[in-house]
Amino acid sequence: MNTFRKAVQGDSFAISAELTVHNESSADDVRRQAHELAGLVDGIQVTDNPYAWVQMSALAAATILIEDGFDPVPIMTCRDRNRLALQSDLMGLQALGVGSVMLMRGHRVPKDHAVRASTVFELTGRELIELAASLGEDFFIGTGARLFRPGPNWPAESLTRRAAAGARFLQTQLCFNMEILERYMKRFIAAGLDRHYSILVSLSPLPSASTARWVRKHMSDSRIPAATIQRLEEAGDPQQEGIAICAELMQQISEIPGVSGVNLMTTGDPGALKATIQASGLRD
Repeated sequence: MNTFRKAVQGDSFAISAELTVHNESSADDVRRQAHELAGLVDGIQVTDNPYAWVQMSALAAATILIEDGFDPVPIMTCRDRNRLALQSDLMGLQALGVGSVMLMRGHRVPKDHAVRASTVFELTGRELIELAASLGEDFFIGTGARLFRPGPNWPAESLTRRAAAGARFLQTQLCFNMEILERYMKRFIAAGLDRHYSILVSLSPLPSASTARWVRKHMSDSRIPAATIQRLEEAGDPQQEGIAICAELMQQISEIPGVSGVNLMTTGDPGALKATIQASGLRD
């Protein structure tokens, strides 16, 4: 299968979308969402207990997706599992035929979090990449990248080390700021990083100004300009405006040299992801 890998490394503009999963999600719910996105995405990403809230495991969701003919991209972090558990899950994904994985260090469980759980972090993000790469060439390995305004002598040491460890694609934090993205991509290409990585930019159809403010507060690396929040605030239908904003940015990003595609992060409404892709005009 490997439709995600082929799209990201090919000449077309790749699109992946995030599965909306929570602690009550069923196999039928996973299938329903996947079929709603059929023909619109190259891969479906499955998160790993984001914000430290318990949900269906990425391995289980990936199994359901593969059985229905979709290309899952499970996300794995180092927060919740030690080396043994991480290697076991990677071997399980490999046996299932999963071709692509997103591997990151992850964030600590907040001290005042409602779910009482320990933070593990036995491995670093780079060590997790090395562990996956040591299992063979089956995995197309991705990792996170932080968009900012790099200077002319940007060494990009962390990205270089992770490429040497086996990472082959990058996925950015949520970014609605095209000026930052364009500046970053110019330095990215000048540094020769495009020879090592394909890169996906994360977007989301934010349904309201209050959601945008929550994201800026709780996802501190996100890049959401004040003008975007104002546009949502002044809209007669904020949800439709969020879809329109995201679709417009998808079109702009598709024209930025060096960018391979976008990943749409869910806000809890899988239908909004479908509507955004359709509104972008990037899929027939």
